[in-house]
Amino acid sequence: MTTMTAREHSDDSATAPRRDSTRHNARELTLQILFQWDFHGSTEGWLEPFWAQRNATPSVREFAAQLVDGVQAHHDELDALIASYATNWTIARMPTVDRNILRQAVYELLWVPDVPAKVTVNEALQLAKSFADDETRKFVNGVLDQFIRHDARLEGKRLEFTG
Repeated sequence: MTTMTAREHSDDSATAPRRDSTRHNARELTLQILFQWDFHGSTEGWLEPFWAQRNATPSVREFAAQLVDGVQAHHDELDALIASYATNWTIARMPTVDRNILRQAVYELLWVPDVPAKVTVNEALQLAKSFADDETRKFVNGVLDQFIRHDARLEGKRLEFTG
């Protein structure tokens, strides 16, 4: 089984305060699950062993499951949205980590109303920092910025994001 691990955090991230480390942990685990799901095409046969190797609290598992289930349920719509805002990129050409950070962030923006857009974007950028590189951070930031600015369903979140 292919396992994705976080790169070492730089010293500045160790001192950055975490307002909601439970949800942050859930987002990291969600990314790892979506990464595997992208390769395997399902969660059959590996998801339970994945959870058995983690010491996740029930609230972490619950939020991760909400995100994973939501991304899977809205997969086609999410990919179409991402592709429409990712200039000169197709979903298939995007690195696996990049597209799954975007999938979970766009899902969260649209279907998790209690999370402010700023939090979703900051968390997506933190995932990119932990699991990818500066180019991914720039790419994710650009796609999410365009999505927040132009998708009519995000009017309320857009106001809080820019206000």
